Amino acid sequence: MKPRLYYCYDAYCGWCYGFSPVIKKLAAEHAAQLDFEVLSGGMILSDKPAHIGGMAEYIKGAYKTVEEYSGIRFGDDYLWHILNPDQSDWFPDSLKPAIALCIFKEYFPSMQIVFASDLQYALHFEGRDLCDDEAYRHLLEKYLINAEDFYKKLHDPIYEEKARYEFALVKQLQVTGYPTVLIQTAPSKFYLVSRGFTDYETLSARVEAVLKELETQATS
Repeated sequence: MKPRLYYCYDAYCGWCYGFSPVIKKLAAEHAAQLDFEVLSGGMILSDKPAHIGGMAEYIKGAYKTVEEYSGIRFGDDYLWHILNPDQSDWFPDSLKPAIALCIFKEYFPSMQIVFASDLQYALHFEGRDLCDDEAYRHLLEKYLINAEDFYKKLHDPIYEEKARYEFALVKQLQVTGYPTVLIQTAPSKFYLVSRGFTDYETLSARVEAVLKELETQATS
């Protein structure tokens, strides 16, 4: 079997947003050697979603650290909600963007990494509320996806079930934080190549080491 790289992320994870350029570059460089799959972790889930005000104070400091380590920038339209939580109408919840990703994976399975990055950019730079259906419309236009078909699926219990299956799978893989990158080389053989933000050079070297080990095993 061709090795499969699993990128375990969450649309609301700021560190995953910082990691997006790294994983996109890795996917572009290793497309011939690896299959890539994005799994949503369900970082923020609740029967009654909490207001952004509950986490805004933490994000106020954390986003600067992400910028410092990754070089990425958070947009003013996103930061407005963090700096003015008393005026924000956001109630973050990971479910809807996870459902959107499941739908997109059916349309364009080879572009999962890019779409996950698009979702994070929509939130963390453009300041779009991923719990609002309209937050996805510009991406439907970008990828020429039929809006009626997409929105029907966005509210179809079958796709919610697919998203919740991903949440369960990420737990089964014993992922405890995001981003996490794993490479599966056999039905029960996984290599952990990244836990938390990792720069491109380090991540690429780890991936190359796994691929080299596989090559050695195949020829021995």
